[in-house]
Amino acid sequence: MDLVLVQIFNGIQYGFLIFLAASGLTLVFGILGVINLAHGSFYMLGAYLALTLTQLTGDVFLAVAIGIPLAVAFGAAIEWAFVRHLYARDHLQQVLLTFALILIFNEVQRIGWGSHPHSVLAPSYLSGSIRLTDTLTYPVYRLALTAICATLAAAMFLVIQKTRVGRLIRAGESNREMTELLGFDSRWLYRFVFAAGTALAALAGMLAAPVESVYPGIGERVLIISFVVVVIGGIGSIKGAFLGALVIGVADALGKVFLPSLAGVVVYALMAAVLVVRPGGLFGRVIR
Repeated sequence: MDLVLVQIFNGIQYGFLIFLAASGLTLVFGILGVINLAHGSFYMLGAYLALTLTQLTGDVFLAVAIGIPLAVAFGAAIEWAFVRHLYARDHLQQVLLTFALILIFNEVQRIGWGSHPHSVLAPSYLSGSIRLTDTLTYPVYRLALTAICATLAAAMFLVIQKTRVGRLIRAGESNREMTELLGFDSRWLYRFVFAAGTALAALAGMLAAPVESVYPGIGERVLIISFVVVVIGGIGSIKGAFLGALVIGVADALGKVFLPSLAGVVVYALMAAVLVVRPGGLFGRVIR
């Protein structure tokens, strides 16, 4: 039971991290209509930013504070240079261009940081463990990570539901043409959404860096699982991404305990089951 409890904690923490990455992907896909295969590379960017900036500052949270504005600026630059040309093009061209970006980013990573894995130290004030039961302890950083991600998720829901920017984002996801007819410049809205999605993925990578090694190709795994979350939750649905990420996180963690030989299948079998019952995802719309 202690092992199961630990895995549930790990699954929740993993689910929150995946939610940060997947929420950016579902916003970009739902509002901009762009299939961004390079989204996982932004997670990798965040992980390597955490590695470099933590070495300079000595604290991963200082690295996060510096890294977020850099990720926003990077996302806005990528949208201006590449992504804005894809809005009126078909999905095949979007896939080809964003796949090319993956190759470019991976090569830049190899040149800049090499091909070896690296570790990022958790802050000294969060490096210990706390006792949950008589026989069970849990790392303080993982608990802090869960609390931080939960706070960010709540803030994201508040922004989407209660602010003018959130209303614009929801309007753009619901009907892009009508949003433009009402006088809003879609170019700036799309750039903001893409930059925000980039920052969310990079933030997930920065926060996860002390938990897992920073290594080449780390973004590809996150990209795949983020697409699974988006499909389960429904394209464009932040609520769906949140629920889907938690379900996937716990299912993945428990699958490694009870079905280790099939652990890699559990997540995708869950996605298939959801699509059979609800083809548009839990909170998405079926596009006909």
